[in-house]
Amino acid sequence: MSDFSPGQRWISDGEAELGLGTVLSCDARSVTILFPASQETRTYNTRQAPLTRVAFGAGDRVTAAEGWQMTVDASREHRGLIIYQGTDGDGNACELPETKLADTMQFDQARDRVLTGQVDRNDWFDLRFRTLHHYQRTEKHPALGFAGPRIELIAHQLYIADEVARRHAPRVLLADEVGLGKTIEAGLILHRLLLTGRAERALILVPDSLTHQWLVELLRRFALNVTLLDENQSTALESDAVGDNPFDSGQIILASQRWLFANPARQHQALKARFDLLIVDEAHHLDWREDGTSGPGYQCVEALSGEIDALLLLTATPEQMGIASHFARLRLLDPERYHTLERFREEERHYAEVAAAIEALDAVGESDSARERVAGVIDDAESRALLATLANPEADAEQRDNIRARLREALLDRHGTGRVMFRNSRRHVGGFPERHLHVTSLELPSAYRRVLRRVERDEDYLDELLIETGMDHPDVLIYPDAMYRELSSDPLNAEPWWHIDPRVRWLLERLSDDSEAGFAGEKVLVIAHHRETAEGLAEGLRTLGGYHAPVFHEGLSLIERDRAAAAFADEEDGCQVLVCSEIGSEGRNFQFCRHLVMFDMPQHPDQLEQRIGRLDRIGQRHAIELHVPQFENSPAARLMRWYHEGMDAFSAPHGVGSALFDAFGDALADALLDDDELDAIIDETHALFTAKLAERDAGRNRLLELNACRPARAEAVIDGVRELDGDRALPRYVERALDIFGVDSRELGNGLMHIKPSPQMLDGLPGLTRGEDGFTATYRRDQALARDDVQRLSWEHPLLREMMGRIVDGTMGNSALALLGHPSIPGGRLMVELIFRTHCPAPKRLHLNRFLPPTAVRVLLDESGANLSDNISFTGLGKNLQKVNKSLARELIKEHHDKLRGLLEQGESEAERELPSIVEAAEARMRAQLDGELARLNALAEHNPAVRDAELAALGEERAALGEAIEATRLRLDAVRVIITVDAGG
Repeated sequence: MSDFSPGQRWISDGEAELGLGTVLSCDARSVTILFPASQETRTYNTRQAPLTRVAFGAGDRVTAAEGWQMTVDASREHRGLIIYQGTDGDGNACELPETKLADTMQFDQARDRVLTGQVDRNDWFDLRFRTLHHYQRTEKHPALGFAGPRIELIAHQLYIADEVARRHAPRVLLADEVGLGKTIEAGLILHRLLLTGRAERALILVPDSLTHQWLVELLRRFALNVTLLDENQSTALESDAVGDNPFDSGQIILASQRWLFANPARQHQALKARFDLLIVDEAHHLDWREDGTSGPGYQCVEALSGEIDALLLLTATPEQMGIASHFARLRLLDPERYHTLERFREEERHYAEVAAAIEALDAVGESDSARERVAGVIDDAESRALLATLANPEADAEQRDNIRARLREALLDRHGTGRVMFRNSRRHVGGFPERHLHVTSLELPSAYRRVLRRVERDEDYLDELLIETGMDHPDVLIYPDAMYRELSSDPLNAEPWWHIDPRVRWLLERLSDDSEAGFAGEKVLVIAHHRETAEGLAEGLRTLGGYHAPVFHEGLSLIERDRAAAAFADEEDGCQVLVCSEIGSEGRNFQFCRHLVMFDMPQHPDQLEQRIGRLDRIGQRHAIELHVPQFENSPAARLMRWYHEGMDAFSAPHGVGSALFDAFGDALADALLDDDELDAIIDETHALFTAKLAERDAGRNRLLELNACRPARAEAVIDGVRELDGDRALPRYVERALDIFGVDSRELGNGLMHIKPSPQMLDGLPGLTRGEDGFTATYRRDQALARDDVQRLSWEHPLLREMMGRIVDGTMGNSALALLGHPSIPGGRLMVELIFRTHCPAPKRLHLNRFLPPTAVRVLLDESGANLSDNISFTGLGKNLQKVNKSLARELIKEHHDKLRGLLEQGESEAERELPSIVEAAEARMRAQLDGELARLNALAEHNPAVRDAELAALGEERAALGEAIEATRLRLDAVRVIITVDAGG
């Protein structure tokens, strides 16, 4: 049987921050420990449990659960439990069973280690103190979670991440236009929530084609290890551990939507797993119907979002399926707020007035109509008072600017969906490359022309054609190669379509053409609508021109798709051309390429923009060259005219294509054979296009753009990231830590270094395995962005987090002994350097560290008890210390044992004097942030129903819990260094 008994008190060696644990149950194989202060439970193998029994000795002070303290004189054991005997604060004799010890107490390992002669190296002690210092700085830094990822510092992305990640259980729709970085925004939010403890587990659901891209992005950009779950993996996990839920197998689970949505049993397992955050990419594909017959994907996400507190929905086209589909996304975020479609439509009509009022703020004081416009949308006394001051001609310019900013913030907060939806447009963000359209007219091959001419002459033949080919209208007209394939009576004997199609020859000529119109030596992405077209085109390029062109389509496995994309991305040995089916225009990032060939036209404007958006993204440094080979006077050429002349679709994304397609899609399909009808539809489309742009600029979209990036806040976040990027202490700390942990580093020049394990390396460091070559790293953000093979070292890098975590949570370096030789100090004297640390067990979800991270208090005493802390710095003292072997150290400690014990007690009294100011400062920081936020949200809730009651209640509870936790802060001895003076010459 084990040595554990229910009720005993133990602490975790690796997770000291959990507080004092109580044995709940135990058997011969396992023991379960409850850590009440941090609300955590752990189960350990009894043979290898990283636990230390809490046992106090004579002279120790302990605290009872009721709050009173006693000084221990002796102890006895009863049925495996310790009963302490001693005196309370009034000098009365008392007893205290270990079961009634306060949960917030910590076992003081440093004290016991040093008194028993267990000492570490002095450089370990030095690193421990510096780690506590840097850990305190970085944990409460406002840019924590944003400085480590390998990203460019783009204002709107960092603003959204900061705004969302600071909320309790955020539920938002990330709807930036294609190429503006929704995946990065989601990754930043996830990274911040994980680092701050606000979330511990996440489930990410993405289209099948994007699973590996997400996997690589989260690893490469955010250094997050993800478990990719599919049916094979789930089955393997279940067979390895019968009865286990595969969704419990990792901290971050990534899964294909198609797999999960089609599998009710797996959905049930996902619902039973405890996730804190759900991320759903390409959320516009979720099919909702007002009559309750929603698609399986929507039903699955709806069920999961009901169990998971935080939810991020991602879509570049929130209204692709119409306003009802957009409402359905918002309904997932907050079903109480968005419960009827009709009410939502009514709210949308009001947004234009609010946007106009915000624009009119600049004219208040000069125009009565501007003041009336603003007055028409405000309904509270404070805002009316501000407006009156703004209109007062005696107000100075600085005062007016401040009032305009306050009124703008209030209006943005209180109106529209800006609190739950973030949408940035390219025209709002700026800095995107130009787009150049190149159209080449080609003659229809006779095999295509015969069919199309007959359709034009004979109205009934179109119906026959649809029946014969099984294709839909207008696909049969727009995609003549597909029609040709379907009409070939014997495909094995028929001439391949790519052999007769002039577009294939045109592409081959361009690939070898080194003139301005050609692609020689440059990457070319080709997108075709159908998988069969993409496959045939790749075969034609190989057969007719000798070009190896990987194909990217929905029929490939995920690994095959990734290989195709990787072969295209390789600059040195990669292929020049990648051929994609329509699926290649969703989610993938090919911004290293600037030539896009649209082999045919998609039917929906959003699909067209998705195609272009694969290249036209933030970070693209070249103009986008759009190449369209088209057949003269063909239905596809007419479709392109509608895009080009009706909505200017090739110059920039406008965000109104879905509405135009809803209005004219059916009529357009009927006009693809008639130029006169097409001209009329183009004119009507352009008129509606112009009106929609004006409506967008005036209404909800303008509100969203104003709210999606507030420049001052964004710049503050960027400044915080740059501050951590330029922290000069980081390289010095890394050098010390790598040396102590047994990791070799070698400068390579140009800001690069190579890090690899040494034979003495401590086990379990991320990215480093004995016998392997390690990795190349840099501190510079620009270098890491330019080279995927170079890791960026920051305070948030997994290697640093692991090393700092081992030190802060473990015993490494918490006791040491050194000799001090100095001409002004006689030999044989005793000094003790004590490092105390604030201890405040609290649930991780409170993110206490932003206000009160573990804070070090240093006390340096000489043998007379004089406090020398202010006179002798840590660094200054360390420069004069000499190391001593452990056997001599034990002898010296034994010789000074009684005096050392007295100094330890006095040092605690000295450190306690510092605690009130630390607690007071933490409470002030907490009140300044949360009281203001709580007041703002309460006021906001009176005007904007997008503020959820649950969010208000949670913030109030968080405020109260943080207040209690900070107030209960105590100091505990973290590290001790005994210093013995020696003659300067000895």
